[in-house]
Amino acid sequence: MNHELSVRDLRFRYRRSAQELFDGLNHTFRPGVVTALTGESGRGKSTLLYVLGLLLTPTAGAVLVDGERASELPDRRRSSLRATRFGFVFQDSELDPARTIVDSVIEPGLYGGGRRALLRARVEELLERFGLGERADHRPGQISGGQAQRVALARALVGSPGIILADEPTGNLDPVNAANVLDALDDAAAEGRVVVIATHDPVVVGRAGEVLRL
Repeated sequence: MNHELSVRDLRFRYRRSAQELFDGLNHTFRPGVVTALTGESGRGKSTLLYVLGLLLTPTAGAVLVDGERASELPDRRRSSLRATRFGFVFQDSELDPARTIVDSVIEPGLYGGGRRALLRARVEELLERFGLGERADHRPGQISGGQAQRVALARALVGSPGIILADEPTGNLDPVNAANVLDALDDAAAEGRVVVIATHDPVVVGRAGEVLRL
C-alpha cells in the first residue's frame, strides 16, 4: 500500500530563543518519487527528517500521514506509525554495538510485526545486495563506517515500509557503494514508496526526482 506524507504550515524551533525553521512550509512528498532535501548548513535538513518521522513535534503546523495529522497524535500512536510505516537511515548509523549485524537489521521488522523466519530471508537478501553477506555475524565495531551506513539502509528497508527517510545516506561511501545505495532507494521509490533524502551531495540531488530547497 502506498502512503502519503505531507506538511502543512510547518514551523519548528528547538527552544523559544532559537531560530525558527521552515517558515510555514507546505509540501507533499509524492509516492514513487525520491525527494532530495537540500540547502545551506543550519537550514534544518536533518531536523525536518526528524519532524517528518514523528520524532520531533512541530512548533506550529502539522505532519500528515495518509491525511491524518499524525504529529498531533498521542505518543503510543506515533510510535506505532513509526514502527509500521517508516524506515529511517540515520546519519551516524545508530547501530547497537552489542548486536550482530543480522540482528540489528532484523529488529525494525520485528517491531513492525513481521515474522522472524520471513524477515531473515529478507535480511540475507539485503545484506548480499549491499556487499555485506559475509559480515552478517559481525558487530558494528568490526565493520567500517561505510559498511555501517549500508547496514543502516538495510535496516530501513527490511520491513518494506511505505515511507523511507534517509539522512546523508551516501556520506561515508565511495562512489561505487554510493551508487548502489542510491539504486536501492530509487527501487524503493519505483515500488510506490515515499523516499526523502537529506543531503548536500550534488550527485544525490542530481539523481532525485524532486528537490526541496530549505
